[in-house]
Parts: sequence; structure tokens; C-alpha cells
Amino acid sequence: MCSIILRVGEEGVWVAANRDEMVDRGWDRPATYWPGVTGGRDRLGQGSWMVVNEAGVMAAVLNREGSLGPAAGKRSRGELPVMAAGYASAAAAAAALAGLEAGVYRPFNLVVADAFGAFLLVGSGGDAVAVTALAPGVTMLTSGAPNDASQPRIARHLPKFADAGFDQWEALLGDKSGDRESALNIPERDGFGTVCAATLKLPRGGRPVWRFAAGPPDVAGFAPVVI
Repeated sequence: MCSIILRVGEEGVWVAANRDEMVDRGWDRPATYWPGVTGGRDRLGQGSWMVVNEAGVMAAVLNREGSLGPAAGKRSRGELPVMAAGYASAAAAAAALAGLEAGVYRPFNLVVADAFGAFLLVGSGGDAVAVTALAPGVTMLTSGAPNDASQPRIARHLPKFADAGFDQWEALLGDKSGDRESALNIPERDGFGTVCAATLKLPRGGRPVWRFAAGPPDVAGFAPVVI
């Protein structure tokens, strides 16, 4: 279960994310592996969990509950962020990907954002993709609905991000205290845990600022990503 937090405001959109994965699944840190698109690369599916394009469009994909890993006969969900990065705005990407046949993928939450707004696209196992514009303010998303307080991780951590300045979000991503069910930074157990983290500013009237931690965010330092 990955986590993404977004703040949509008049100054732009701020993003923080932890990627949770099987620790032996190979990946490469963000770089320009696709023309005009920077992102981390999954070595198995050759797609990405999070990308940013030259127009400042960010796309990130999360598994929905009970759908970790690949499945026979299904396309890799890592295609979706790269696909969304083929558009010059988040709104255009959301409109285009709304026409996808969701059933060819395992269930997914896809977040697409730019400096002017953010959208959630949900493929829940059927043929249609559901598209929702995220409201101004702070939204946290894991494997289900946004800001779902029945999920222990969201109930515990959403208020912290809502109350904190963006300069504190990297530290918040590193929090691995408490029980595993509500932890944001998940210690490795049975080959699964938090493997990397990112923060991203998509300011209006400025260039995106992406910082990446190539490991659990409490131990791996954040460094700038060249977009």
C-alpha cells in the first residue's frame, strides 16, 4: 500500500509520497527514461510509479486494496503514469485517460496533477474509469477512497500533513512509529516495506521542484531530481 498526499491551493499543488513495495522488486531512481518524461522506472514492468513531464504534469499510480503485484493477463499499471505524462495539462490527461478500458489493468488509483489542480482516476476492476477533481485543501490517498478515515494510516497521518508546512512534509514521510497498520513509513517485514519517497512542488508561475529519497525516508536523504 503506497501513500500520496496533495495540497491543492491558489499557489499551486504540493505533493508527498511514499512507495511501498516488495523490496526485491528492482527499480531505478528518477531520470528521463522516456522522451520528455522524468520518473522512477520499475525494472519488471518498465513503467513507473511517479513521473513528471516537461509541462509540469505529475502522475502517480497506487494499487487498490488486495491487488499488490502483477497478474497474468493484465497490463502493468506502471504504464498509466507514463501515458498521463503525454499531455500538456492534468485536465487533458484526466479527460483522455477517462476513456481507458480499466479492466485490462489490476485495480488502481491514478493521481494526475499540475500547478492548477489535481484529479483522481480509479479503475476498480470494471471496464470504466471514474474521474474526480480533488477539492482545494489536503487530500491523502492510499488503497481506497481519498481521505477515508476508516483507514488507520489516513486517520492518523492526514491531520499531521494538514497542520504542517510543506517544509515539514519530508520529515512526516519518515514517521515509522506506531503499529504497522497505521505506519506511514513501513519497516521491512516478510520482504515488503517502504522503498523510497518523494516530495514535489508544482508552483504556479515557476518550475517544478522534485526531491527524492532513494530508500526509506527516515534513513535515505532527499536529493533534487532534474526534470
